[in-house]
Amino acid sequence: MALALPDFPWDLLTPYGDRARAHPGGIVDLSVGSPVDPTPASVREALAAATDAHAYPATAGSPALREAIVEWYRRRRGVPDLTVDNVIPTIGSKEFVALLPTLLGLGPGDVVVQPTAAYPSYAVGAAVVGATVLSSDEPEEWPAETKLVWLNSPGNPDGRVHSLAFLRRAVVRARELGAVIANDECYAELDWGSDEPTPSILHPEVTQGSRRLTLSVYSLSKQSNLAGYRAAFVAGCSDLVGELLAARKHLGLMPPAPVQAAMLVALADERGVAEQKERYRRRRDALAGALTASGFRIDGSEAGLYLWATRDEDCWTTVAALAELGILVAPGAFYGDAGARHVRVALTATDERVDEAVSRLGAR
Repeated sequence: MALALPDFPWDLLTPYGDRARAHPGGIVDLSVGSPVDPTPASVREALAAATDAHAYPATAGSPALREAIVEWYRRRRGVPDLTVDNVIPTIGSKEFVALLPTLLGLGPGDVVVQPTAAYPSYAVGAAVVGATVLSSDEPEEWPAETKLVWLNSPGNPDGRVHSLAFLRRAVVRARELGAVIANDECYAELDWGSDEPTPSILHPEVTQGSRRLTLSVYSLSKQSNLAGYRAAFVAGCSDLVGELLAARKHLGLMPPAPVQAAMLVALADERGVAEQKERYRRRRDALAGALTASGFRIDGSEAGLYLWATRDEDCWTTVAALAELGILVAPGAFYGDAGARHVRVALTATDERVDEAVSRLGAR
């Protein structure tokens, strides 16, 4: 029996991509958040040096990698008291997002809460187990049947950032319900209002001395251009992390040993992360200026890899108009009803293609 999964939304964008590719100057694809810049040489060298990986890797990650994740949370996320029992690597963050309801044993009658503007994998994970999805940004609205809450800060697609006070309020409510609460934080290093990362759900001001039922999910895909490596990790409640690790062992979810070696280098590479952030900042400033000058309003977009833009019209009308300019963007409808009048504009294009998009927007 096939799973009752939603249609894959990106197929709906195909005719608009064809239209954009027909532009005399070629397509400027701003629809997906896949990195276009090189993986740092030091990371590639670490991967190559570890390719004699004849033995099975540990599902829990190597001791060195787990220590490096702990240290990264202390140094970059303001979380000072984790141990290796609080962290495990994952095979990218998407597999963890989509599998978490399964690993928690959720099923029909259980509620999974997601943001009102949400990355589709939260709902897909719920659909796999037959759970009900509730789109809500207000903790007071979460019902007694809630078993899992997904937060996403910085948000995809809207780039909004939750304060420590909001994260604390959300954690308190989740614990009242006995629900696991997980914050998808994979864009944390790309905060456009600060040189520091955005707040973590594991910050001491949020946890108030207890990480019970609380998880932080992170990926190196964005900050270090490691999307092709599938390099991510989860941290939080040691009891919960231990239960998830036990299940992942049974399922054979082992991050490849060469990838674990590469992650060690990437976690220590603060200079490379800062340089990549500046590349994105330049692209963001150029695109935001051109969009605003051509009649768009930018909402949210405080952090992350996207501009959440609107002309106060149906999102597909906007997608079609930009496709005529050879610019492909993602319709906000892909991310729920809250995005029906927005489009998501990715910063993941080369400088040359971003400059081309700016030129076309200025000429319309």
